[in-house]
Amino acid sequence: MSDFQRSLSALERRDKLLAIENVANIAKIDVGRLARKGIPEVILAEGKEPQDVGRIAERMVKRVGVAIVSRASKQHFKSVQKEMGRDTRVEYLERSRMVLAKADSYRSKSTGGKIGILTAGTSDIPVAEEAMVVATEMGCETRVYNDVGVAGLHRLFEPVQELIKWDADVILVVAGREGALPTVVAGLVDVPVIGVPTSRSYGFGEKGVAALAAMLQACSLGLSVVNIDGGVGAGAVAALTANRVARARKEYRGSR
Repeated sequence: MSDFQRSLSALERRDKLLAIENVANIAKIDVGRLARKGIPEVILAEGKEPQDVGRIAERMVKRVGVAIVSRASKQHFKSVQKEMGRDTRVEYLERSRMVLAKADSYRSKSTGGKIGILTAGTSDIPVAEEAMVVATEMGCETRVYNDVGVAGLHRLFEPVQELIKWDADVILVVAGREGALPTVVAGLVDVPVIGVPTSRSYGFGEKGVAALAAMLQACSLGLSVVNIDGGVGAGAVAALTANRVARARKEYRGSR
């Protein structure tokens, strides 16, 4: 490696570490996160004023080409729309309350990572969609199967077989109530399983507490667990894992 190449590499590393931008004293945006970590910045809209979210999203699109907003209301969505120029596409996923704003010139790169997503019930879909959006924006391909919970265990086996045939790198399992589905799936497959408890439950152990406790107590090995309703975090961890597997797979095939 020449001195010029070393200097260029050092500059790139510095840019990754220091790529944080102030937005009118409202927020510090980590515009270099995707390059540094492989995870894009996700703007949490909950608790923020709509106009602030719009300004932050506009600056993200300007700098990196894409802005992802989670837990957004329709007011947040309208504010993001208002701030964007004509050369930006803005989409609102109402079920998961995610906003995606992308410059027309922006294209996410496919990594070859494969992530399967299972939901126990249809009420778990919003959290699963959060995970799917993040994983997709990190370059992974996803396959989603909904409403395959243990209340009707026969529904589970065909989706699991399909994911095994597809050679999924990671499987996300999203469940509320007693949170049993991730334990069952982890006992069947030979890939990492990420349990995502949801707050779709009531009574004793309400709001996801029972689901989280059950997943943490699971006896099936190969299962890890994120926080209640943690779709964004689950999608990020799954994509990091799948992308690393995909890189190793490409290197292996290239060496043969």
